[in-house]
Amino acid sequence: MTNTIQELFNRKSIRVYTDREISAEKREAILLSAMNAPTEGNQQLYTIIDIQDQDLKNRMAIVCDNQPFIATGKLVLVFCADCKKWYEAFGYAGADPKLPGVGDLMIAVSDANIAAQNAVVAAESLGIGSCYIGDVMENCEQIRECLELPKYVFPAAMLVFGYPTEQQKNRIKPERHKLSDIVCIDEYKEKNEAELKAMFSKNCENKGYEEWMKAFCTRKYNSDFCVEMTRSVAEYLKDFER
Repeated sequence: MTNTIQELFNRKSIRVYTDREISAEKREAILLSAMNAPTEGNQQLYTIIDIQDQDLKNRMAIVCDNQPFIATGKLVLVFCADCKKWYEAFGYAGADPKLPGVGDLMIAVSDANIAAQNAVVAAESLGIGSCYIGDVMENCEQIRECLELPKYVFPAAMLVFGYPTEQQKNRIKPERHKLSDIVCIDEYKEKNEAELKAMFSKNCENKGYEEWMKAFCTRKYNSDFCVEMTRSVAEYLKDFER
């Protein structure tokens, strides 16, 4: 197994950091690694917002579902799917571009997330931990105000970086599913009730399947933040609907 593959296996979300700063050289290496990610047609359909102002970090920690550790991050990046730059550049060239649609947004979101994962892998290789913040898609109006996001720009992912504490280094990574649970050959294969129960049973610990699944559904899928995320994403999508 190569070092890169081993680091992918070892990597877990890190939410507690030491006071050690990330050097300018390592910050640049992480950002350049992100920018060297695969991208549709070499368009790099994203903009990376490097949040350096502490007051803005503090505000983002509150807006992103009250997660104080965001404010302690030594590097905080928001990866925005950006359909604005190319659309306007086409217009400046007299190319008569169509208005950005949901397909364009989906491609840009893919570009942004691939770049974000490159940043995660680069940071891991440098001994720097990271945590994705999906809540950046919530509270559309407040996020737009915080980051001054214009029309056709969508906050696809947020990453917080820092050197992990010893406790975080030693924390056991949550177990992933088996290969056969995730990989289908040649076509999508629906799972029946027994197969789904077997797939998720490892999560149930000492609880029964029904008890654990109902609690998880309440805590995550039916939660207030998930409902708000759906509302916020729908608000962003209005810019792309035709």
